[in-house]
Amino acid sequence: MYIKRDIGERLRQERGSYIQILIGPRQCGKSTEFAVLGKGRFREISLDDLQMRILAERDPALFFEQFPPPILVDEVQYAPNLFPQMKLMVDQLKKERILHNKGKVEVLFRLTGSNHILLKEHVKESLVGRASYFFMNTLSVHELIRAFPELKIAQILYQGGWPELYVNPELKVVQYLNDYILNYIEKDIVVSANIIRKKEFHTVLGMLAARTGNLLNHSALAKDSGVKSVTVNEWLSILERTQLLYLLPPFESNLNKRLTKTPKLYFLDTGLAVRLQGWLDPQPLLQSPQAGALFETLVLAEIVKCIQNFAKSWRVYHWRTKEGEEVDFLIENEKGEIIALDAKLGIMGVDPLPIPPALKKTFPKLKQIIVVSYGGQRLQLSKECLQIPINELTRFLLS
Repeated sequence: MYIKRDIGERLRQERGSYIQILIGPRQCGKSTEFAVLGKGRFREISLDDLQMRILAERDPALFFEQFPPPILVDEVQYAPNLFPQMKLMVDQLKKERILHNKGKVEVLFRLTGSNHILLKEHVKESLVGRASYFFMNTLSVHELIRAFPELKIAQILYQGGWPELYVNPELKVVQYLNDYILNYIEKDIVVSANIIRKKEFHTVLGMLAARTGNLLNHSALAKDSGVKSVTVNEWLSILERTQLLYLLPPFESNLNKRLTKTPKLYFLDTGLAVRLQGWLDPQPLLQSPQAGALFETLVLAEIVKCIQNFAKSWRVYHWRTKEGEEVDFLIENEKGEIIALDAKLGIMGVDPLPIPPALKKTFPKLKQIIVVSYGGQRLQLSKECLQIPINELTRFLLS
């Protein structure tokens, strides 16, 4: 079963370059999306295949002679020697297009990469100005509810957005995510980033999962894990670049020095956070002290995925004063308008929220605060407060 992705239309319409590069975590559906778009026109080669990888690295010209474009190369970061060869081929195509006055540019190379660290290192010199880049993460709530209208938010919160868990319901969620954490992190992050202290890295990863949806305290994290603060910061940077973590910056205003300047930490897939926290069933999770922070994490992930999938240039912040006034998310759109959102688990109901006085002072044009709820329906709770269930959040933001 194919689950329609929001990014698909952008990939289909983009015609500005010969190369498309789709970056995102392993098993989030990158190669499937490209394969569906190619409709059999693109030859599919995976560099997880050791023989293919060796050939691509040893003799890239021979590789493309045997597998000429249009071609889809999966996990392309494992063969960096392909990039200079693609540069030569694209430059030749550009010359022929100019000399012979050929028409529109057609995508001939579709590349996927799950290791942003290696990919950025190898691509930055070879394909500058020659490739279009797209970012894709695991399935959003919007995509999942469209494919499975009866799906419960509790299930999405528990198992995250990994397509295989929905396409193949016989898979055991705990085992799948355990294998993913072990294999993906060991294979693509620990090795490529030259992390030697693997045990300590996994310890820090578990502590980060326990802190998702909370302000990031570097010194406390370093103290609790027994790892130096500089090392913790380095690992955080790696996890952020590989799109497993998201550090949400605080909104800063010269007009209001009462604002906190500490970022908030989020996982971009709740399934990983839940598994690292050790939960074995979705129902006890919803009654736990972690439920609120995990739901807030799901809301943040939905916002980020909406931005990535629809190529929005929105800026997202959290807002908090030192006196404790707080709004989970501020989104600044292309027009400079501010949308204020607060995540509330609200299984039985949601109380209306007033706009905090300090926020109203900073943004006098802000008329209401949006409460993103676990369930329920779109409802005007008060003059200053509108409730939006999370399954409608993407549609609301795009409107």
